[in-house]
Amino acid sequence: MTKANARVLGHQKRQARVRKKVLGTSERPRLCVFRSTANIYAQVVDDETGTTLAAVSTLSPDLKDTLVGLKKSDAANVVGQAIAQVAKRKGCLKVVFDRNGFLYHGRVRALSEGAREGGLDF
Repeated sequence: MTKANARVLGHQKRQARVRKKVLGTSERPRLCVFRSTANIYAQVVDDETGTTLAAVSTLSPDLKDTLVGLKKSDAANVVGQAIAQVAKRKGCLKVVFDRNGFLYHGRVRALSEGAREGGLDF
């Protein structure tokens, strides 16, 4: 097993461990975070129906221009505030936070704090 395969396998194990405990319902959908090396993505998902209620990322056309020149953690905070605004428009005020196997640190934490500042409750 190569080092890259071990890293991916470790992330998949952490992701499954978190997902085992976190489930999004129609009353409290799941706020799922994915962090790549360059971007961060957030989705509000209802697992009962299998639908994505809202999605925002650093690549979203309405945010892309405002994120120029910001650090990655500051951009994650803006994405968190944006996902909160979109989710509130859809009627989702309470969510369950799914860190998706990533440590609650850095950009993941900045996104969650931004979502809280935007008005989401979790």
